[in-house]
Amino acid sequence: MSREHALRGLVLRPGDDGYDEERSGFQTARRHRPAVIVGAAEVGDVRAAVAFAAARDLPVAVQATGHGRSVPADGGMLISTRRMTGVRVDAATRTAWIEPGVRWEQVVREVTPYGLAPLNGSAPHTGAVGYTLGGGLGLLARRHGYAADHVREIDVVTADARLRHVTADSDPDLFWALRGGRDNFGVVTGMRIGLVPVTRIYGGGLFFPAGLAAGVLRAFAEWTRALPEEMTASVGMIPFPDLPVIPEPLRGRHVTHVRVAHLGDAASGERLVAPLREAGPRLLDTLAEMPYAESGSIYNDPSRPHAYSGSNITLSGLDDAAVRTVFDLAGPDAPVRCVVDLRHLGGALARTPEVASAVGHRDAAYLLRVLSAEDSPAARAAHERVFAAMRPWATGGRSLNFLYDADPDQVRDAYEPEDHRRLTELKAVYDPANLFRLNHNIPPAQPVSGARNSASASCEA
Repeated sequence: MSREHALRGLVLRPGDDGYDEERSGFQTARRHRPAVIVGAAEVGDVRAAVAFAAARDLPVAVQATGHGRSVPADGGMLISTRRMTGVRVDAATRTAWIEPGVRWEQVVREVTPYGLAPLNGSAPHTGAVGYTLGGGLGLLARRHGYAADHVREIDVVTADARLRHVTADSDPDLFWALRGGRDNFGVVTGMRIGLVPVTRIYGGGLFFPAGLAAGVLRAFAEWTRALPEEMTASVGMIPFPDLPVIPEPLRGRHVTHVRVAHLGDAASGERLVAPLREAGPRLLDTLAEMPYAESGSIYNDPSRPHAYSGSNITLSGLDDAAVRTVFDLAGPDAPVRCVVDLRHLGGALARTPEVASAVGHRDAAYLLRVLSAEDSPAARAAHERVFAAMRPWATGGRSLNFLYDADPDQVRDAYEPEDHRRLTELKAVYDPANLFRLNHNIPPAQPVSGARNSASASCEA
């Protein structure tokens, strides 16, 4: 790969033993088939891989767990970072340094002995770095905001194969762009994230039968209008498969599932959720006070790799007509089986952070996500029918964390228009050949006069 660097990781090509395993990820509908895979074990491997790809104009995809894959690499290079799994906790500063292959379950395990918690998402097996760089809409989001806003430092290998240590002070433009722009500007090899002092939460789920779905959605919409920001909640409509791994009360049934995470004790949590319980009898009720280390049980997201497709839009509100529209088009009687996820936003998510990032659409009140356990024309058409019907309540935005397609219009919708323009200009500075394009791509604009000198002044390790 490089005469200057002996790889500690591995290099694989089609037909090699381990190639298929290395290219696989959580999303199985779209599988990478790169011309070469570099299984990086350290920063030097990443630098050598990027230099090799740049010299040969090989487009680069980056993968840790493969949850957010948007476009398969057909040829080009895949840099697999799953071996880079270091976590270093600094309890005094309430921060942790995490490498790009780390999953949230590992971060939670490392920080909870110090009485701290990361701003992790609902699925413990998701890659922490990719999730955070896409914004990070987590379990404590309404109280603490986006995970991206709590990043302190980033190490990134840019398209020139330089390792840059980026902070708000050293390189404010690149620091802004990475937090929200994901892997468009290089391969992040580590970052320091802020932690919050949390040891226990009140959380879990309320599971209602299909016949109560419309009423539960209306109750959720009404309930969320006056919630304190210590409560982060969502509601889903889910067609559970008839499989032994599914709890018996839910197996093979269409279920409406309310998920809550409350930064408070059981007594205050019980008072807050009382209106939801009045929606009707539950198939299952798992609400309880729990150690934060068990927070992955709130959503209990599937951990086995599978195929899926879907997208999302941001909403300004949820009135009765909006609820009825979602129910009619994606509820229990929908012609195509859909999973619906409505997440309550607002609170700290709506506030401008101390250090700005590229994460946009902070004025949205809800996020509507629709997906299916297949990637077919019928499923995509069903999703688009829902989004088209919801246009009267849409704000025009999307969340990059829950965007499973590389459609340029959808990627553009993840940002405010002015922020997207700025991102394209910075892309022209740091990756003018669009080496990092096998992703939710931000294409480079014409370089801005004087910007290249600023980039060259960035730190190099």
